[in-house]
Amino acid sequence: MITEKKKMIAGEAYFANDKTLSEDRLLAQTLCFRFNQLEPRQVKAKKQVIKDLFGKTEKMFYIEPPFRCDYGYNTEIGENFYANYNLTVLDCAPVRIGDNVMIAPNVSLFTAGHPIHHELRNTGLEYAIPITIRDNVWIGGNTVINPGVTIGENTVIGSGSVVTKDVPANVIAAGNPCRVLRAITDEEKDYYYKQRKIK
Repeated sequence: MITEKKKMIAGEAYFANDKTLSEDRLLAQTLCFRFNQLEPRQVKAKKQVIKDLFGKTEKMFYIEPPFRCDYGYNTEIGENFYANYNLTVLDCAPVRIGDNVMIAPNVSLFTAGHPIHHELRNTGLEYAIPITIRDNVWIGGNTVINPGVTIGENTVIGSGSVVTKDVPANVIAAGNPCRVLRAITDEEKDYYYKQRKIK
């Protein structure tokens, strides 16, 4: 028998009010609540909650509370991951994040979707498509990443972007909808230092 959970993870239409999925979400909500209520100095305890929540973590990561997700077990983060305040991950499908990824405040990763036609939508059917964020990506504040998106390595997503399609590697992209503005070159290495000299 194919369960609603298996359908969800496989990208097929499923019913989210399924008992197992409801219990899974409640567990994730409980762990997120625990994480968000811990004292700022309780770094080890916060880290352990995330390890218990996520499907995969590496040794070095830090997430600023508050943080929220649907399931947790569908989220994987790489080494040296950092997320600022108010990261929301609707991880009904897998969310795979590479190494050295930085996420600014108020970013939302949405794998979840609903049928366009109201008759189907009103039945409670949902679907989910994975999100992949590759190594060395920096995502600006108030960005929304929609279902099915892959962001290539070394790319920067500008603040306030709504990412509806894949973004290639080694570019700066921004806007609503998000689009490539230009390539990132080796000249970027000197940019920060040039700015400091000007000041």
